[in-house]
Amino acid sequence: MARKADRPGYRCTECGWTTAKWLGRCPECQAWGTVEEVGAAPAVRTSAATRVATPAVPIGQVSGLRMEARGTGVPELDRVLGGGLVPGAVVLLAGEPGVGKSTLLLDVAAKAASSDHRTLYVTGEESAGQVRLRADRIGAVHDHLYLAAETDLGSVLGQLDAVKPGLLILDSVQTVASAEVDGAPGGMAQVREVAGALIRASKERGMSTLLVGHVTKDGAIAGPRLLEHLVDVVLHFEGDRHARLRLVRGVKNRYGATDEVGCFELHDTGIISLADPSGLFLTRRDEPVPGTCLTVTLEGRRPLVAEVQSLTVASQIPSPRRTTSGLETSRVSMMLAVLEQRGQISSLGKNDIYTATVGGVRLSEPAADLAVALALASAASDTPLPKNLVAIGEVGLAGEVRRVTGVQRRLAEASRLGFTHALVPADSGERPPGMRVQEVADIGEALRVLPGRRPARNAEPGGREEARR
Repeated sequence: MARKADRPGYRCTECGWTTAKWLGRCPECQAWGTVEEVGAAPAVRTSAATRVATPAVPIGQVSGLRMEARGTGVPELDRVLGGGLVPGAVVLLAGEPGVGKSTLLLDVAAKAASSDHRTLYVTGEESAGQVRLRADRIGAVHDHLYLAAETDLGSVLGQLDAVKPGLLILDSVQTVASAEVDGAPGGMAQVREVAGALIRASKERGMSTLLVGHVTKDGAIAGPRLLEHLVDVVLHFEGDRHARLRLVRGVKNRYGATDEVGCFELHDTGIISLADPSGLFLTRRDEPVPGTCLTVTLEGRRPLVAEVQSLTVASQIPSPRRTTSGLETSRVSMMLAVLEQRGQISSLGKNDIYTATVGGVRLSEPAADLAVALALASAASDTPLPKNLVAIGEVGLAGEVRRVTGVQRRLAEASRLGFTHALVPADSGERPPGMRVQEVADIGEALRVLPGRRPARNAEPGGREEARR
């Protein structure tokens, strides 16, 4: 009879999870058919105390000079990173295919190389010739920029010993595999091993590292969640393929804030930073058009002026169409119900309704509710809103206009761009000088800005208006 210690053990080839009995499906990574026998089950052992190589010191004696951020040469990326790349920091940049991750990082690599910092760009998805063609197109060729096409972890570490770079860019972490670990490239065990080895190398060498990560169909970063815990910074690269706007959003940052957003514009010749991106989201007209309303949204801490457009036409089918682009369908449906019940606009339910934003921006925060409601009401009555008007506020199901955060920043941005009239919730605080700010308590008061609009039956008389010049 075999002793208990001699019984075979089993291990998942994808994530490395071990068990004493065979299972058809790994309970850790949920993969089927990956649990294989590996011989005797390892005995549980505890680590003994060893001699300390570097003794602990008081925190006040630890030097922080080596941890100062160094600018990347891309202002919008530095904004999200908190000033730049810290030596030894590991940054994970994730985004959908084709959004422009490789273009952005190749531009970062060229800017770093032009500052006399050796940069190693390792590509596992393309050949070196393909990367060279992109570098020629965006002007990213430099003598201090080294390029290697590798998919083996040992070869990547060998390149680090040969080049000794100050910045490493790996595109992508899912394409590199270690020969010492079982599993296919991109599997949980391989991603964990590759990321761990590169993080150790970055900390030991004081080398900044940028890793490109894939995303799943749900938009989450592919691979084990442990990858996001190991790295120092996690960035999401967002954007619509059919629009020029790209956003870099901070999700995790050990060296700065996580509520910053960087704006970029993608061109045929590369990607450029947008210090003032509001112009992409507006349509310049001499006269106002029915069905349009402007609002100010907050992307992180940055205010952006955006335009909401709406169109209503008589429906030719029993169930009218409801189409949205750049807006949440559920919130648009809520605004339609509020306008019909609280705003006494009964024609909306019988029409096909189309709502969209300009420039590919997505408005998901409730502060855009008032602008959506006014755009729908303007389209339904075929009456344009007053010129240079912006609307800010969340609309509740009872028709009340609720306060939102950052009203002062939003109004300051609208005033800077030349807007002179604003609708805001009641008790919104100070407002910019020279701007006519009207406080509204409910949707009935807000709808009175439409020329010829009569007060709703359930609207309270008297709106609050205050101007400071």
